[in-house]
Amino acid sequence: MYPFMICFLAGIGAGLGTGFAGMSAAAVISPMLITFLHMDPYMAVGIALASDVLASAVSAWTYGKNKNLDIKNGLVMMAAVLCFTLVGSWVASLLPGGAMGGFSTIMTLLLGIKFIVRPVMTTREAMGAVEPGKRLVQSVLCGVMVGFICGFVGAGGGMMMLLILTSVLGYELKTAVGTSVFIMAFTALTGAVSHFAIGGMPDIRCLVFCVLSTFLWAQIAARFANRAEPIVLNRATGVVLTVLGGAILLVNWLG
Repeated sequence: MYPFMICFLAGIGAGLGTGFAGMSAAAVISPMLITFLHMDPYMAVGIALASDVLASAVSAWTYGKNKNLDIKNGLVMMAAVLCFTLVGSWVASLLPGGAMGGFSTIMTLLLGIKFIVRPVMTTREAMGAVEPGKRLVQSVLCGVMVGFICGFVGAGGGMMMLLILTSVLGYELKTAVGTSVFIMAFTALTGAVSHFAIGGMPDIRCLVFCVLSTFLWAQIAARFANRAEPIVLNRATGVVLTVLGGAILLVNWLG
């Protein structure tokens, strides 16, 4: 019963973060499983990535159904992210580790505060005013940046994409989240398959509980987000990210 409760609670946080803000489930599930279930970190990350696949996919489908998804530029950015994640990981292997371990958590907290204090109010019309060629080049360059940082730091891909899509590329918030979860579904699938291929299958019960809980809450969050007014979505996203960032810091401190 205890493992079920931990997995269910981890799935709530991960699902809300994914559905509202395109946040990677690994940022929430991994520290919870490691701290409270004393799970091997490699297996915990594998479970988190597997949970991210369905949660991001159902979120992307919901955002896409509501026309809040940029598939064309999302595919371009995803290709750049996947390639330069490998480059960033290779560079990180040449340097001393541990220096940037809390990057993802701190970023989650700061980004949450940012959405509360300075909401993203870009409109679809403003997004459409950007020339397609310019948007394509921006997507490649930003994908390179996100991929390298994600590979170098080892986390934070979802948060980096949301920050860049809204602040650099000028995406409207709903489209930014929809595009982010679309990309994360594929990157999480790649990561989960490689983790299980290298480290073997994890505890099946924990895997199933985490996947189902994250899937359920991501679907709930995505449906609410697509119906909400922009200012309400900004505030809700900010609160979710701030609470999750603080909770993860607390969990890491307990660990």
